[in-house]
Amino acid sequence: MHKSHSGPLYVQKPFYPEGSGCAHIYLLHPPGGIVSGDCLTIDVHAGADSHTLITTPGAGRVYKARPDGLIQKQIVNLSTESGAMLEWMPLETILFPSSRAQLETRVDLAADSTFIGWEITSLGLPANGIRLYDDDQQTTLKQGLKIYRDGRLLLNERLKLTPDNNEVLNAPAGFRNHPVHGLLVAGPFAQAPDEDSMKTLQALCESQLAGVSMNGQFLTVRYLGDCSEKARLLLTEFWAVIRPLLMQRPACAPRIWAT
Repeated sequence: MHKSHSGPLYVQKPFYPEGSGCAHIYLLHPPGGIVSGDCLTIDVHAGADSHTLITTPGAGRVYKARPDGLIQKQIVNLSTESGAMLEWMPLETILFPSSRAQLETRVDLAADSTFIGWEITSLGLPANGIRLYDDDQQTTLKQGLKIYRDGRLLLNERLKLTPDNNEVLNAPAGFRNHPVHGLLVAGPFAQAPDEDSMKTLQALCESQLAGVSMNGQFLTVRYLGDCSEKARLLLTEFWAVIRPLLMQRPACAPRIWAT
C-alpha cells in the first residue's frame, strides 16, 4: 500500500472491518466546507478486482457566497478497472442560504465492475429552522450525477435550483416543502432483482416519502424528508439489502457512522 498527501483532502489510513478483501476509506476535509472561488476536486480510481468503500467523517458544507457571487464547486470523478467494486457513501452536503453551489459527480465503470453510491443534500439548516429562499436569498444549485460504462452514458441525473425556479421546492412534483433529498444508485445489474427482493425494498418505503425503481440497469432509491440523519439511516437500510444482491457481500457499516 502507498499513500501520499497533497492539498486539503486527507486519508488517515484504510480500515478493514470486513477483512483484507474490502478497504474502508474515510476521506477527511479539515476545512469542513467550501467558500466562494473554491473548487474541490476528488479523483478516485479503483484498481482491477479491488473493493473499496469510501465515506466521510462529517457533513460537507457550502457556505454563504461573497457578494461577488463566485461559484463554489465540488467535482467528484470516480473510475474503476475490470472487476472492481466501488462504494461512494459520503455524509450529507449542507447548502447554506445564499450559497452558489456546483456539485458534479461522474462515474466511469469498466464493463464488469459495479458501483453503489448515494447523495444526501440538505437545502438549508432545517434543524435550526433555516430554509433556502427565506428572506429573499440568492441561493443557486447545479447538481449532477453521470454514470458511464465503457464510455457509454447509462444514467444522467440533473438538478438546477435558482431564485427564479425555486417553486420546485414546494411543488407536488418537486420537493413538497421538504429540505432534505437523498438518492441512492446501484448497478449495473445483469438482471433486475427478483420479486421478493423488490418487495423487501418497497416495504422500506412504507411510512416514508421514498421510492425504489429500476432505471435501465441501475436500481435507484429516492427520498424526501426533513432530517439528513434520518435520510442516511434509511438509505443505509436500503444498502443493506442491495449490497448482497449486487456485490455478494453482507452489509458492514463503517465504524465512523456509529460515532
